[in-house]
Amino acid sequence: MKMVMAIVDRAETARVLEALIVAGYTATFNDSRGGVLRQARQTLFIGVEEDARVPEVLSIIRENCRSSVSLDSTGHDVAFQTVPQRTWAEVGNAAVFVWDVEQFQIY
Repeated sequence: MKMVMAIVDRAETARVLEALIVAGYTATFNDSRGGVLRQARQTLFIGVEEDARVPEVLSIIRENCRSSVSLDSTGHDVAFQTVPQRTWAEVGNAAVFVWDVEQFQIY
């Protein structure tokens, strides 16, 4: 058994959780804050019973931790600006840790 801990942007959490649930996984999550900018994050804990399924969980996290934002020609976020020419960029990420679970019990 493996434990996958993913620290994701709050805005990405619902999408990641929905994709995990559709794939048959469950997760526990809590609020967290950290990093240089003290950004608000969610920490997801996903128990994976079969080690061979870990790559699937990692793929789900990777595919669902991207948001598109509109940028002006200088690369600045223009969510609240009116700029005639915009480009789109993908942002978002997850810090993911995977470790072995020696024992799991519910009391």
